[in-house]
Amino acid sequence: MTTTPAPRADEAAVLTELTEALHHVLPEIGFEDTPVTMDTRFVEDLDLESIDLVTLTGELGRRYGGHVDFPGFFASLELPEIIGLTVGQVVRYIAGRLR
Repeated sequence: MTTTPAPRADEAAVLTELTEALHHVLPEIGFEDTPVTMDTRFVEDLDLESIDLVTLTGELGRRYGGHVDFPGFFASLELPEIIGLTVGQVVRYIAGRLR
């Protein structure tokens, strides 16, 4: 019986995965002009709309499976927190869930 290994939990690996997911679901964003870092804000810096965040969440859910509860994570945030959400916050959440 083959089991799927758990994704890597270190923040650098998660940041790479998140950046790849952004490229996959939002290819029209020019990341050359706006590099994705831990401080990058989804709404303010990348101009993501709520539907983009939903699409990104779906892609990350596909990549991480049951290891990470994205609906629960977003449900725990207030609207101003979602608007100010940074890549680093999501990376730390994912890495913490994978440990």
